Parts: sequence; C-alpha cells; structure tokens
Amino acid sequence: MELKLKELKNTEAWEKAGIVLPGYEIEKIRAASKEKPLWVHFGIGNIFRVFLGGIADLLLEQGELDRGITCVETFDYDVVDKIYTPYDNLSLSVILHGDGTQEKKVLGSFAEVISARSEDAESFQRLKEIFALPDLQLVSFTITEKGYALQNADGTFSDIARKDMEEGPENARSAMAIVAAMLLERFREGGQPVALVSMDNCSRNGEKLRESILTVADEWKKRGYVDEKFVAYVSDENRVSFPWTMIDKITPRPSEKIAEELEAAGLQNMKPVITSKRTYIAPFVNAEGPQYLVMEDHFPNGRPAFEKAGVYMTDRETVNKSERMKVTVCLNPIHTALGPYGCILGYDLFSDEMKDEDMLRLARLVGYKEGMEVVPDPGILSPKAFLDECMNERFPNPYLGDTCLRLSTDASQGLGVRFGVTVKAYMEKYGDAKRLMGIPLAIAGWLRYLLGVDDEGNSYQLAPDPMAEEMKERLKGIVIGQPDSFTDQLKWILSNENVFFVNLYDAGIGELIEDIFREEIAGTGAVRKTLQKYLKKSLL
Repeated sequence: MELKLKELKNTEAWEKAGIVLPGYEIEKIRAASKEKPLWVHFGIGNIFRVFLGGIADLLLEQGELDRGITCVETFDYDVVDKIYTPYDNLSLSVILHGDGTQEKKVLGSFAEVISARSEDAESFQRLKEIFALPDLQLVSFTITEKGYALQNADGTFSDIARKDMEEGPENARSAMAIVAAMLLERFREGGQPVALVSMDNCSRNGEKLRESILTVADEWKKRGYVDEKFVAYVSDENRVSFPWTMIDKITPRPSEKIAEELEAAGLQNMKPVITSKRTYIAPFVNAEGPQYLVMEDHFPNGRPAFEKAGVYMTDRETVNKSERMKVTVCLNPIHTALGPYGCILGYDLFSDEMKDEDMLRLARLVGYKEGMEVVPDPGILSPKAFLDECMNERFPNPYLGDTCLRLSTDASQGLGVRFGVTVKAYMEKYGDAKRLMGIPLAIAGWLRYLLGVDDEGNSYQLAPDPMAEEMKERLKGIVIGQPDSFTDQLKWILSNENVFFVNLYDAGIGELIEDIFREEIAGTGAVRKTLQKYLKKSLL
C-alpha cells in the first residue's frame, strides 16, 4: 500500500492494517474547495495536520463541512515537496494512548497546497485569487511564535521584515507581509470580511498577529504602497477580526519506530525526513489523544461548526484565561523548565525524565506551587484538573516519544510568556518575585543548557532557536569547571524585557539566577548537585 488517492480504493488492505479511511469523497471535497475556498491555513506542519486537519476531517465526516483546507507554506517549502505532493496531500494520523493502543486514520481534509513565494508568480497569483473570493471565512496559523516576530531582541526590525517594509506588497517574503499583501488584494476586490486566527502556543496570540499585520500596513502606508483606507480596513475588527485562541496537543517529532510499524503493516515509504530547514516531518503524524482548542467566537464572515468537533467557542476573556492557564502555568512552563535540564542530564525522552525525582520536584514546584498561586481560572476548564492530567497521564506517556531536545526548540521565544508572566504576577502581588525558586532554577538551567555540554562533560547539539547564536555569543568566555570565567555575561540577557517581559533584576531574582548558574558550571555533576540544593530550599 501507498498513501495515495488511487490506493484508498483497496479498502480491505487498509482495514487489515487497522487504518480507518475517510468516509467522504475526497475528490468532490477538493473540487469544491478549489472553486470556493472557505478555510486557508498558514504553517502546514505536524500539529496542523493532526489537530486542525483532524477537526476538518471530523466535520467532513459529520457533513458539517463541505470543503477542506487550503494549505499554505511560507517558510519551509520542502514540506510541500517531500510530504504533501508525493502523498497526494493525504496524511496519516496516529494517536498514541498511554496504554499502548493506537488509533490510525487517513486524513483527506487538505484540499490544495500552495508554496507562497513572491518570486513564484503563479503561486502568488493563486493566493491572491483565493483571498479575493467572498466565500473565504477564515485564515488560520500555526507558524510558531517566531513567525509573528518582526523585530530583533534589541527592538529593531529583522532583516527580512525591513526588506518587506521597504520593498512592498509585491515582494513580500515573510508570513506576516504575505498575509498583509493578500489582505490588500481582498480589500481591492471589495473588502469582504474575514477572520485571521492564530492557533499558536502563545498568550494573546490574536493580538500578536494583529499587531504584526498592522505594523506592516502602517510601514507600507508610510512608503506610499497603501493608503489610509486599507489601514482602516485591517484595523476594523468587524471586517478583519483576530480571534484569540488556546490550542493544546502534544505532537512530538515523527517516530522512526512508528514508521517501521507502519511499513511492517504494509504501508510503503513511511520514513520521516529532516528538511533543509530542520523540520522533522513524515507522511504520518504521531500525537497524544488529549487535545484542547478554545476559540473566541468572532468570525465576521461566518465559520465552520467548530463546536461540533469539540472546540470550545467562547469570549476573549475566557480564551485569555485558558491560554494563560496552559502557557504560563500548567503545561508550557514545565516543558521549558525540564526540556533543557533533560538535555543536560542525559535524557532523550521526556517520559523518562519524568521518572527522575529531582525533575518531578522541579515540575511540581513550577506548576503546583508557584504557578497555581497566580493562575487564572477560565471556568470552562479546571486548572488543577488540567495540570493533574498533564503530570499524571500526558507527560509520562511512554509511547508518545516526545524528546527533551524538542521541548528546548525555540525556547528563547517563549520565556516571557512561560516565565515572565508569572514573575510579573508575583511582582504585582508581593512587590517582587523573591518567593520564586522553580522559575529561577528553570531560567538558570536554560542558560546552562546553551553551553552545549552535559553534566558529565559531553557535548550535545542545541535545538533550533532563532536566538541561539546571539545567546552563545553573550555567554562567550564562560568555561565549565571554571566558575571564575563567569563575570557579567548574563546581565544583558536577564535584564532584557524583550526576552522575559520584565527586567529580572528589578523583580529581585536576577542575582539568584546568577548564583544558580555559577554553581551549575562548577564542573562534572554540578548541575545535579545544584538542583538538589535549591529544590531542598523550596521545601517541596
């Protein structure tokens, strides 16, 4: 068997392999989608395919949706060439439960795939045609938090953003500029309403998306590429809305073991690939079963019946509380605290690290003790129950195959949300954040991880991170085993409000983080020893 449209007719073989096939006519869905696109998505990697593609698949099965998703990639075009095109835009969802059972289903909800490059006139024109059509209801995004960033850590425009501002809509390169260019096309064709929906793991994601789009529009206006009427169009949330969302589903890198199992069951060419931009992807997506999507119900041109697929449709305040609950307390801070330490302590799998008593204590300290004191309660979800599920079922799932290295990916982009928000909450409540111990330990651990040497003195490769090189340069001169080599290298980092949303020295924990870091570079075994010392102080 192959994951191709013509192969799906051999239903007996797929059934024998334990794989469920779509119950709708894929060709019919695709034809309708190309004629009148309803839903466009930017960033077509793993979580998009298994989660949002799965939602669309379920709505198609129920007859609640009659069109699929138009898939757009603006960053890693190998994903289109190596994963979508060779497999006829099909994907295989593999849900891994904690008891070892699996659910496998072919997803046929991906209607059309576009590599959005301004230098590719045909693709760019097709995207313009889609955005000009009145039926388009929503444009969603999973481009990671760095996809919305237009500025460097020092507040200046990045090189690509600066070029996008200077060269205008017809030469857009970054995702934000491309979307702004497409909105300009929609404006020129009558200015029909549309919702732009960030589904990335960051607090106030709709606000981040809106700020980036408006920044591009304003810069283009200054240079004469657009006029005030276009800026007014994208600024009016009754015409171009930016609903906030909270999304949660752990989606690790594709597993070699699962690829082997699928091939043993009769499926060909299931091997994962690593693209030129270091995207880890495969024809299948392996992920956990639990998933949450909380969405602000603000769609000025209508929307699919998301609630029929288990999505919580609510107001902005509830979304914000749900997102803060997850991203600042219950899930992401624990990932970001433990991921780097896992690399330092020699763990590959996160589920194995969760058996380490010191790591468990750190996780409980960051989540239950420090986070729960300031966690917002969204009402629709219980923070305590959510954290319990993470700690007792999701994180320890040995079949998920999530790695500490993946949890360290792009860590610099989330430190403000995952730790800084809680630091600021403590400052507001107590005047400073000196009561915190888990978060200082986590930040010190991330800095120690950036040195690329584990607790036994062995080197390892850092996970991809847009600030990795800059951070390594800032830490230049620090030598493990020579604590005196550490002088003032952390000052710029720990005081940087673009990184942490707050000056950590003003919060009263900058010096503590320095002390922890100094002890963690003392030599072999120093990280473990330091962790145990400070965890003991926490009385947890």
